[in-house]
Amino acid sequence: MANITKKVSWSSRGDEPAPAGEGTPLLNGAGGAARSYSRQFSGSGIFQIGRLSTVDLEEDPAPEEESAISRPKEIPHNEKLLSLKYESLDYDNSENQLFLEEERRMSYMGFRCLEISRWVVCALIGILTGLIACFIDIVVENLAGLKYKVIKENIEKFTEAGGLSISLILWAFLNSVIVMMGAIIVAFFEPIAAGSGIPQIKCYLNGVKIPRVVRLKTLVVKVCGVICSVAGGLAVGKEGPMIHSGAVVAAGVSQGRSTSLKKDFKIFEYFRRDTEKRDFVSAGAAAGVSAAFGAPVGGVLFSLEEGASFWNQMLTWRIFFASMISTFTLNFFLSIYHNKTGELSNPGLINFGRFDSDSVEYNLYEIPLFICMGALGGLLGALFNVLNYWLTIFRIRYIHRPCLQVMEAMLVAAVTATVSFAMIYFSDDCQPLGEDQAENYPLQLFCADGEYNSMATAFFNTPERSVRSLFHNPPGSYNPPTLGVFTLTYFFLACWTYGLTVSAGVFIPSLLIGAAWGRLFGIMLAHITPYGSIWADPGKYALIGAAAQLGGIVRMTLSLTVILVEATGNVTYGFPIMLVLMTAKIVGDYFVEGLYDIHIKLQSVPFLHWEAPATSHALTAREVMSSPVTCFNRVEKVGTIVDVLSNTSTNHNGFPVVTRVMDDDEPGKICGLILRSQLIVLLKHKVFVERTRSRLNQRKLQLKDFRDAYPRFPPIQSIHVSQDERECMMDLTEFMNPTPYTVTQETSLPRVFKLFRALGLRHLVVVDSENRVVGLVTRKDLARYHLGKHGLEELQLAQT
Repeated sequence: MANITKKVSWSSRGDEPAPAGEGTPLLNGAGGAARSYSRQFSGSGIFQIGRLSTVDLEEDPAPEEESAISRPKEIPHNEKLLSLKYESLDYDNSENQLFLEEERRMSYMGFRCLEISRWVVCALIGILTGLIACFIDIVVENLAGLKYKVIKENIEKFTEAGGLSISLILWAFLNSVIVMMGAIIVAFFEPIAAGSGIPQIKCYLNGVKIPRVVRLKTLVVKVCGVICSVAGGLAVGKEGPMIHSGAVVAAGVSQGRSTSLKKDFKIFEYFRRDTEKRDFVSAGAAAGVSAAFGAPVGGVLFSLEEGASFWNQMLTWRIFFASMISTFTLNFFLSIYHNKTGELSNPGLINFGRFDSDSVEYNLYEIPLFICMGALGGLLGALFNVLNYWLTIFRIRYIHRPCLQVMEAMLVAAVTATVSFAMIYFSDDCQPLGEDQAENYPLQLFCADGEYNSMATAFFNTPERSVRSLFHNPPGSYNPPTLGVFTLTYFFLACWTYGLTVSAGVFIPSLLIGAAWGRLFGIMLAHITPYGSIWADPGKYALIGAAAQLGGIVRMTLSLTVILVEATGNVTYGFPIMLVLMTAKIVGDYFVEGLYDIHIKLQSVPFLHWEAPATSHALTAREVMSSPVTCFNRVEKVGTIVDVLSNTSTNHNGFPVVTRVMDDDEPGKICGLILRSQLIVLLKHKVFVERTRSRLNQRKLQLKDFRDAYPRFPPIQSIHVSQDERECMMDLTEFMNPTPYTVTQETSLPRVFKLFRALGLRHLVVVDSENRVVGLVTRKDLARYHLGKHGLEELQLAQT
């Protein structure tokens, strides 16, 4: 048997409740009048099928005790937990009779129109994402420009007269106020809008239903929040929120309505299901990348590498189309805006500028140097992730109240301003202000006339402009001590900032840190090597360092290579960038996971990776499935269905439909699978056998009725069923999926995992040799197995 470290307790008592599963502490336990089949197996080794104990970290107090119990100061957190609050999405179409009848009625021209509609939706996604990116860019530039202009004038006023402490207080005050506004709307109105949103979108595309992640309210808070975060001077970027924003736009446009505004445009109704919505969200995420970096191909590869768990060829072309439209829309409107000021704009929010022909060459003997930089980026990225991991654990335990989260964000903003001011104040790195410098807010401070403070170029600016200056400023623009101090300071500021309750990304801070130490690396090479000043261009090594640092933190390879190539307009560095990113990933993975994977794990999300754990072949479906299973007969009593759906301790989402058997203890043969959402729609429309026979129904139920209720299906408590109706019968034949995917008890875990993940399943029925239902496999049954320090480990299931 495989070496498995037990993380859950098991009991072989057959009369106790069933194990946990889809969305609840108990998956398909015996409740109400529904039929539950319990079978015990004498499996070999340490496994014994029975009850799975769970841990409830948020047990609600009794109503009479609520007033006497205050909120805890500390919330316990255990990384070895798997949360039961997350449900799965239905990426597998339910091919019931209604679905098949609609597909058969549709002509070839109808399918062609649907395909055209998909392209139209992708175009709309690209246009709207580009417009949002344009809005963010314009507002951030104007708001940050106004702030830096006020602070610059104040510093210049008090430099000679004394009293620079007033300038420091003004800088910290403005940063804190702007960040406070962004933190308040996130913490109090939509907490899911915090962070970059990339881990959440990655989970959504993996098949996990993250509550409120693609709501209109989330989009509004995300956009306003990222404007405040960047303009407030935090060590953040706006690329991650753009990816999340594009995904929300895609989820809304593809449905042809807004459930938040209760407005239905009666278009794109065919796409109102998880399968279609998933593909459009992939396009939205790619459009967000394209808008942020001006990299349509990089956007497609990002969606493929980091986001989408399911892919096909036609989807690739549609996503590329959405990305192109997004870049074109952004560039078109930005060019109109910048023409008023005479300023030229590059495609994308992140304007890295184009590398000239004199600095694009590299020599073969530099390849080992690039590899060393990649290894250094992997080490620094691993350190960044470890520090941020422990900081996030601290936030989960202690900083969980909205008021505390806002106060922390304000504290970080004030500290960032204070540290930036101190670095500028004590810096003696003065550089001549020439025509080849592109500083927007050159700060003289104590420098001579005609000179500017070089440290201010890095701190007294938006992060995007600071990256561009490190890439393109001529040699001699920065002294080595300036770059060293800036790298060290900004590294810890960025690490502290990521994870605040604000909308913020980590791409640009990572690039800025890497560009700083990369440029320092190039300067050192120029000093210690013969003829180094000829080939060791600081801008070139700033680009390589930026790639190494970002790759060491997020562990992206192919997509990040293309993004940087497209963003800099330089294909020459494609090979060294790829080499650096691969090295950074290999070195970083040796110590710790990527930043996004760490935050997914910290949220206890049942995320399914590409493959099952390497040492899991000894496990079979019998040992990982949940049992007993709550099943329904093909023709079931309404009262029985209502009781099962109303049972809060067994809030299941999928039920096998079996043939009726005489003995209640004997499992029935599988003949279909029906979802909770389908049963709720049937109860809402009173689809009862008796009403059908008496012709009380005005019309036959159609797929449109299910699509109209999607995705916010009403709770069972909102559906009134009289006592007489409870005695009626409901025929599930027409609405159940008659061909659910099944596996036998002896199927190995890797095979079960591959089938479940590749097909995007939510439920996988386990049957015996006679096709009788003996268990059910859900996402949590598979996600709780992972490779740990001591081999294959099994996570606890908890209501977190």
